[in-house]
Amino acid sequence: MHRSICDFALDLVQNSIEAQAALVMFDFFETEEELTVFVADNGTGMTPDQLQKARDPFFTDGIKHSERNVGLGLAFLTQAIEQSGGEFEIDSREGQGTSVKFQFDKTNIDTPPVGSAANTFLAALTYPGEHEMVINRKFNNGADIYSYSLTRSELSEAVGGFETSGSLRLLRTYLRSQEGVSEEQAVSRKK
Repeated sequence: MHRSICDFALDLVQNSIEAQAALVMFDFFETEEELTVFVADNGTGMTPDQLQKARDPFFTDGIKHSERNVGLGLAFLTQAIEQSGGEFEIDSREGQGTSVKFQFDKTNIDTPPVGSAANTFLAALTYPGEHEMVINRKFNNGADIYSYSLTRSELSEAVGGFETSGSLRLLRTYLRSQEGVSEEQAVSRKK
């Protein structure tokens, strides 16, 4: 179930990886008033017919999720965007890849909560497989602007891979520090 905007973003990243993308670009730009997410890949892409059906919850290509008869991710995303006055764009070319951009108005009462960017990035970066990912994060709160970029291969090398709990803890701590969240704050938010 999609409980936050970050859940929608992570679903798009997962779709990219499952579409055999060798490179996934993940941009997460936020102000006090809006959040814009852009996910682009060089995966298998979709035909014009598949692209037209992509928002239909009762359509699935039967390849990525052979055990499922529905594909709810884009349907839930577009529904949430429509309810909150946001924007949605998708472009795909068979054999070249797909790009999805969506924007939520954070001041709209129907906009889902943002969620945890650090936890979303952790899940996206550690999704299994041989692929590169570049995450670009920017936040402007009106007084301060901060931004950073993450590259999956560089982070994997720095922490010694993503297979051990120790390396995952190092990565989580690093991502939280980039978001300005200490471990103590993260623990107190869970309570």
